Amino acid sequence: MTIVQLNQKEQHYAGSRPEAEQVVEKAKENENLQMHKISEKYNKFGQYFLIDLTFAYQTPKEVMESRPQNDDAPEGQMTIDEGVEYTVEKDDSITVPEVQISDEEIDAIEFVEEQEESETPIGPVNDDDLPF
Repeated sequence: MTIVQLNQKEQHYAGSRPEAEQVVEKAKENENLQMHKISEKYNKFGQYFLIDLTFAYQTPKEVMESRPQNDDAPEGQMTIDEGVEYTVEKDDSITVPEVQISDEEIDAIEFVEEQEESETPIGPVNDDDLPF
């Protein structure tokens, strides 16, 4: 699963108008700034400014277009583009070129086979053998 951040909203506080404008100027350095708004507010303690910033990184369309098209194969299954090369002869027989396997791959295959052989098979279980 791919998770992509599409946008981000921030809200800042400033005690004066020049401080609020300074926050906006700093935010404008980011090329993804989509919208900014300075709101003048009042409460029992006095005047303050709320700065709303919205950054847009990508649209869902851009994300979907950038995804590989043959991503629908289940994990571990080959796609149409992957797989084994083969040649169909005139007599309808199929020829597969010889595959070169490295020594490390052979060792890994032998190790897995040894592990599978050494596993103890599970047989039928008697109720008398259970501890509970």
